[in-house]
Amino acid sequence: MKRNKYLKTLFATALLFAAGTMRAAVVDTLAVYSDGMKKNVQVVVIAPEKAAGPCPTVYLLHGHGGNAKAWITIKPELKAISDREGLIFVCPDGQNSWYWDSPKDPSSRYETFVSKELIAYVDSHYPTRADRTGRAITGLSMGGHGAMWLALRHKDMFGAVASMSGGLDIRPFPNNWGMALLLGAEGENQSVWDEHTAINQISRLKNGDLAILFDCGYDDFFFEVNNDFHKKLLKYKIQHDFIVRPGAHNATYWKNSIDYQLLFFVKFFEKGKK
Repeated sequence: MKRNKYLKTLFATALLFAAGTMRAAVVDTLAVYSDGMKKNVQVVVIAPEKAAGPCPTVYLLHGHGGNAKAWITIKPELKAISDREGLIFVCPDGQNSWYWDSPKDPSSRYETFVSKELIAYVDSHYPTRADRTGRAITGLSMGGHGAMWLALRHKDMFGAVASMSGGLDIRPFPNNWGMALLLGAEGENQSVWDEHTAINQISRLKNGDLAILFDCGYDDFFFEVNNDFHKKLLKYKIQHDFIVRPGAHNATYWKNSIDYQLLFFVKFFEKGKK
């Protein structure tokens, strides 16, 4: 009887110890106010439960038709990765904006929101490494375009950028994904389309300005525009990592791709430590 009582006490103690030592990332669903759009924007933030110090931040952008919770659905392991690597993940709801400040719709100003307003909010509310050496951005599909668009235009804010299955040149798709609502019809607004495609931001770069990685599956309808992006970076002598692998435009591909991209970012963050 005493032995059973002793075993129960030992088991209870072990459970308490385990509960005290297990770590679980904190997942916050926020309403972040945008002064530029005069509205709240939903943002999911995943942060380590106990940060050892200022944490690098990875901004994760969703694709067309997605929302702030898309990434936590695609990759539930982000919570464990946050704790293991000491990373903060920030997932904003970009609507179907392509992460532009739309020249046609003044209520769609997601470039300003992500690159300025959201970064300022996150850095003031979480223990971030609040400079470009501790800040990276990536996304899938529309979000892959958005990540490149934002990083190439805001090198002062982001030190590393990646894209998976990104629509890195929008011009071959003038009738898709509501882009004409934001830019105007391509046939009547060709210069606007030229100015709002990520591939035409490459001329802003000098080699070494950004750590760059992008990937795309062979069976993806964005494969050719990714290959064109790669060729243009080569033309401008910009060092980058370009990965192609089997896969299509789907969550199975993105769930795998993000692991490689996070490895790339972690190495970048380690290099930038002071």
